[in-house]
Amino acid sequence: MESKARLSGQTALVTGAARRVGAGIARALHAEGASVAIHCHRSIEAAQQLALELNRLRTDSAVVLTADLCDPPALPGLVQQVCERFGALTLLVNNASTFYPTPIGSVTVTQWQDLIGTNLQAPLFLAQAAVPALKASRGAILNIVDIHGLRPLRAHPVYSIAKAGLIMLTRSLARELAPEVRVNGIAPGAVLWPEGGIDPERKARILEQTPLQRPGSPADIARTVLFFTADAPFVTGQILAVDGGRSVGW
Repeated sequence: MESKARLSGQTALVTGAARRVGAGIARALHAEGASVAIHCHRSIEAAQQLALELNRLRTDSAVVLTADLCDPPALPGLVQQVCERFGALTLLVNNASTFYPTPIGSVTVTQWQDLIGTNLQAPLFLAQAAVPALKASRGAILNIVDIHGLRPLRAHPVYSIAKAGLIMLTRSLARELAPEVRVNGIAPGAVLWPEGGIDPERKARILEQTPLQRPGSPADIARTVLFFTADAPFVTGQILAVDGGRSVGW
């Protein structure tokens, strides 16, 4: 029972939390006692279903908040809503992301603004908006980066650039916000295949490059979030690859 209350009294804002990895993170934090603000942009129905699920387990412990993260003026209001609803903010998880190919020769300004906006600009301005609340609670920021922020993914230069920037943002914020706020990053490998599907041959190549010879799961990322949140009070400025060893064997 004690382990289930490790995050009792804490409040987390998880961006892009309606589905996939974000939903797994929200469930894991909630299971450990945290109240959870489930952010979404367009996946409102899925977010509401998740909030209903969590509130059935513990009354008034989850809320849905909507915002376009590419609209920086809207972000302070997102943080304010969390604090008004739950009284504090102790953890910000920048999970929301856009991902699609942008082969050189076809990159558009709209694609650049979208990929950089969601994967890099939004975490910066949301973190900036959250700093006063996080300093008051001596809280933490977790950025979901990507192993391709360290090694570029073919045909995805803009996405790779954005995630590389997010890695540096993580390290910069760790230095800027210490000692009150810890900032770390998680770099997933193949934990969920793209929603649009993936060529079987490419999937086989990825698994062949992964020493553990299998994909991961959202639960692997969620467990790592719990580690940084509950079990690593002396860790900041670090990027942990959760990729089955793929980044070692590349």
